[in-house]
Amino acid sequence: MSQILVLGAGMVGTSTALHLVRRGHEVILIDRRAPGHETSYGNAGMIQREAMEPYPFPEGLGFMLRAAFKAENAVNYHPSVLPSAAAAICQYRRNSRPPHYAPLAEAYGKLIEHCTDEHAPLIAQANAEELISRDGYYHLYRSRETFRKESETARRLAQEKGLKHHEIDGATLAETEPNLRRGVAGAIHWPDTWVVSNPGDLVTRYARLFEEAGGRLLVGDATTLKAEGAGWSVQTEDGRVQGEHAVVALGPWSDALLRSLGYRYPLFVKRGYHRHYRSPAPLSRPFMDSDRSYVVIPMQQGVRITTGAELAPINAPSTPIQLYRSERYARELFDLGEPVETEPWRGARPCTSDLLPVIGPAPRHQGLWFNFGHAHQGFTLGPVTGRMMAEMISGEAPFIDPTPYRAERFG
Repeated sequence: MSQILVLGAGMVGTSTALHLVRRGHEVILIDRRAPGHETSYGNAGMIQREAMEPYPFPEGLGFMLRAAFKAENAVNYHPSVLPSAAAAICQYRRNSRPPHYAPLAEAYGKLIEHCTDEHAPLIAQANAEELISRDGYYHLYRSRETFRKESETARRLAQEKGLKHHEIDGATLAETEPNLRRGVAGAIHWPDTWVVSNPGDLVTRYARLFEEAGGRLLVGDATTLKAEGAGWSVQTEDGRVQGEHAVVALGPWSDALLRSLGYRYPLFVKRGYHRHYRSPAPLSRPFMDSDRSYVVIPMQQGVRITTGAELAPINAPSTPIQLYRSERYARELFDLGEPVETEPWRGARPCTSDLLPVIGPAPRHQGLWFNFGHAHQGFTLGPVTGRMMAEMISGEAPFIDPTPYRAERFG
């Protein structure tokens, strides 16, 4: 069996390392921080079985004008990012339109449909059942028109993809969710989605499974990756380590490393924010406020609010205007209480222009593999694409055809 370096200890990298070590490989999982302390920590904590179609580029003149003038809560942007990200974002918009979107959504759905099946055994083996709720979540609608339109989409998805959903009118929702402070038009309940009360801790528990199976977890600098002999090496706090194979699973930091190796892919970053609140009235399940573009989720740390997308350089200073707006909107509906943290948390999502992750061998480097670009669903898809990656490296037939996700699609 091979010695393999896995770069990145978020949900994607940790799941990849776990699947590899269980196939008998010698695996070293390398990150600058402990597992689950970056993007995988700061998400909505949902394993989204219902998310069978990727987020398309929002359309409509009204939306575009609000976004341009920074009056739209779904998106904020730093002008400084536009020169470097404009081409990828324009391709993203093009791929969000017919007829490009349909085949991309089909390939995306083939990954999502396995998410709970792949997480389930790992959750059980990690003794993490107390972190998991299987009651789903609500898409909440303030506007009757939005509720009507989204209900039509939900019925289509339910019929085409075999998903469960329940449409709930505002009066019924007020009875079943007494913590709502005001009336709304209605909600769609997606019961197939699982909610994790501490997503970072779930990654930590998967990493513990990895170590129990014989894997090594080291602190190191992925940017020191270099070809060495017949394989690859990376500098860690324990010295330079080597492997026959190296897997890039660095999420939003993958692009910088790939550029140093001569790869130029249409990647861009969507940053996001969250904050916890000491709510005196705990929520029964998460709510996505679809008309105001935020999610409120019950977590171990308190009630968490997560924001929409911010287009900005990954290391640019925080501008949490969306978080402050979302807090104001959320207080219209829920009793949040006081913030837990002094400052909001900020993270980044790795996105590709064609809405699909990059999974498979590097086109021009022997022994180098890619597993990144999961956008909003790295937490959901980590065990799925981690298994695919382990199967490919081990010479097995992947349980999902990897062709749509290979790097060669970018030329």
